Amino acid sequence: MKNFSLILLVFCACFQNLLGQKSTIPENYQLVYSQNFETPQAIQDFVMTDHSAWKINKTGGQHTLELFGKSNYESRVRSPFNIAVLETVLLGDFVLEVKLAQSGREYGHRDLCLFFGMQSPTNFYYTHIASVADQNANNVFIVNDEPRTNIATKTTAGTDWGKTNSWHTARIERNSQTGTIRVYFDDMEKPIMEANDLHFPNGKIGFGSFDDTGQFDDIKIWAPAVLKQKPGFFANSNQKN
Repeated sequence: MKNFSLILLVFCACFQNLLGQKSTIPENYQLVYSQNFETPQAIQDFVMTDHSAWKINKTGGQHTLELFGKSNYESRVRSPFNIAVLETVLLGDFVLEVKLAQSGREYGHRDLCLFFGMQSPTNFYYTHIASVADQNANNVFIVNDEPRTNIATKTTAGTDWGKTNSWHTARIERNSQTGTIRVYFDDMEKPIMEANDLHFPNGKIGFGSFDDTGQFDDIKIWAPAVLKQKPGFFANSNQKN
């Protein structure tokens, strides 16, 4: 009987892992958005700083959202250039999981970014996942009508992207009531970054890079609720294209 119980526990643990770490999703959360980019229409969920820098790409038998060039875009304050904002959901508390692959050369600021709490082109948070940490890299940042400022209370010395186009899984947990932000990379038990901030209680989610290239796939977002939508994100930005 003990052996049977042990086998059952192992089976349940494995099954939960197959569900994409569902065991770590709060009980009152539900899956509010899922996207694997297997249809051409998927890109219509997003508004970009420069649409010509993005495409749906087929690689290894699957479709991905690919940032393949530098965006012809300037923000009014120093912040990432390449952003695809998910227009279909506005969130407060949430858990985001996404597969991502960096396609650029190796250097200290080799990065991909995940954006959240996006209120406007000059008001949002983002996590800059980079090879080497410094005041401008591998940190959690706030953009609040002035150049980005790092706010992480904990971070690692850097993030190993591995070979070009190597796939990884990133996760963000956001509690807008306490201000808690946790960022995970491959290891979902140990965050690579932590921060705490209450400036933006809700906002949209985005994907991109400061000035590199990469791919995104299998987006999943859990939340207790989706909030009322706001109009187009980059309508009032200093967009060149």
